[in-house]
Amino acid sequence: MAYTTIDDPSAHFQVVTYTGAGNSSSVTFGGNSDLQPDWLWVKRRNSSDNSKVFDTSRGIGSGNEPYLTTVSTEQEQTYAYLTSVDSDGFTWDTVDSSVGASSNTYVAWAWKANGGSTTTNDASATSVGTIDSVIQANTTAGISIVTHTGTGSAGNIAHGLGAVPQWILTKNRSDSASWANYHASVGNEYYLELDTYDARETASSVWGDTTPSSTTFRVGGANTKNNSSSDNFVSYCFTPIKGYSHFGSFTGTGGTTTGARIYTGFKPAFVIIKRSSGIADWNIFDSKRPYSFNEANGRLRANDNTAEGTSDAGIDLLSNGFKCRLGSEFNADGTTNIYIAFAESPFVSSKGTPTTAR
Repeated sequence: MAYTTIDDPSAHFQVVTYTGAGNSSSVTFGGNSDLQPDWLWVKRRNSSDNSKVFDTSRGIGSGNEPYLTTVSTEQEQTYAYLTSVDSDGFTWDTVDSSVGASSNTYVAWAWKANGGSTTTNDASATSVGTIDSVIQANTTAGISIVTHTGTGSAGNIAHGLGAVPQWILTKNRSDSASWANYHASVGNEYYLELDTYDARETASSVWGDTTPSSTTFRVGGANTKNNSSSDNFVSYCFTPIKGYSHFGSFTGTGGTTTGARIYTGFKPAFVIIKRSSGIADWNIFDSKRPYSFNEANGRLRANDNTAEGTSDAGIDLLSNGFKCRLGSEFNADGTTNIYIAFAESPFVSSKGTPTTAR
């Protein structure tokens, strides 16, 4: 069996940095492959501003696009931000300081699902799950975008991945509620909130104390985070793909030059790290922002609207994983930290060719 099925990760995920033009303008990706994004997460870098999260399942190009932000509990809002997602990028319609104001700097993280094409799972007809869902899946890259309407009663929702998801991120679109975060390393009896720096929290009503299966994930009873009656929800679901994505945990060492080293099986393009055993931010690093040799030290936070910080040590992006250089925020001695990582290139290609270090 080949080491990886994805020789060019840029066909499914890319990072792009750009400077705002102050008017309607297009942003083009720079990867080896063209990418038409289905999940787009945008953050201003040079000053404080809320992130913006868009996807093609909820709709893009209508002139009044729905968006969410990771930094608060705010329900879904609409605004004329995006004209379109393009064959290799995206085009803004109306810009403001959060997405494209003149001379401001930004980063966008983009994933490909299924080109906006969705499938409706009628649970009673298919006998897959117990709550109806609308699914946009890219099984090659292990991502699906799932929307559903809450029932207020515990049930199972089809995700369309054909494999067990290890990371699920769910947001209530209709009401104010924190982002519910399932991570396999944390377990099904706990959840994390993407919009806070809180440690893992216990609540059987969120994931129903049930590990996702290869066909469904479970939601608990009338919980505003993922299943309150008649509310609309969106979930981003991921299963690991060898050489492309990895979701795990590590124990902090407390060291900076001798920080924890994590093997992912690829050179990362994007890494999120969050201490799950205590209070800490959701730290985001990528290979396109401030960089010195192997070290990615341009840090943004999913739960915070502050500008990019570069004074703190970051992480080393290696040919087969990453190494921590910050001793306190996500590498304090003895702490448990989760991570989410996507590849720039696999450690070994499908033909057995190794990737060189940066």
